[in-house]
Amino acid sequence: MPIRTNRGRAAVYRRLWGWPMRSPTHLMGTIILVAAIMIAAGMLVPRLLDDGGTGVASADGPESTADSVPVVSDTGADPTLDREVLPTRLSEPLATPTSAKPAPEALRVAKRWVTAWATPPEDGSVDSWLEGLRPYTTEEFLPQLRTVDPANIPATKVVGEPEVHESYTSSVQVEVATDGPTLLVTVIETDTGWRVTDYSENSG
Repeated sequence: MPIRTNRGRAAVYRRLWGWPMRSPTHLMGTIILVAAIMIAAGMLVPRLLDDGGTGVASADGPESTADSVPVVSDTGADPTLDREVLPTRLSEPLATPTSAKPAPEALRVAKRWVTAWATPPEDGSVDSWLEGLRPYTTEEFLPQLRTVDPANIPATKVVGEPEVHESYTSSVQVEVATDGPTLLVTVIETDTGWRVTDYSENSG
């Protein structure tokens, strides 16, 4: 039956508050109960707070991550840097060879070189053949001639005089006819004089 008067409620409160004081056993039981409630609350409240904080962090995580990622712009580079390092066009035109009258010494060297080229060595060795070419050949081109077998050269002598194919101030291309193919010989001016730096069989 519910208590409907203030007086009745006050009497009930006095009985509840006075119950622990009735005996040492009641007091001890009350203390243990209160301690148990406080311990349980101390264990549950932090867990509830942690769960709530994690949920909030998870909800805000993607947005905060997106806000913290820096945006790199492709247009951030200085456009003048590329132009300075890699110029788009040449500031000066490339030098072109200057045509000139062929040097007589260049023609003599070309003829002597082809004569040595077409002359087979007495011992048939490559070394002897190269020694005959050495006075008229650049040091850079001489090792490349080592791959040539003198026994396979389809000529034995020069026929006719050298003819100029192209002539510049420091190089001359000369055609020299043999009793086999006609050679197109490139002669350049070096510190030691005119020397042969290349040759090919002229098919024209």
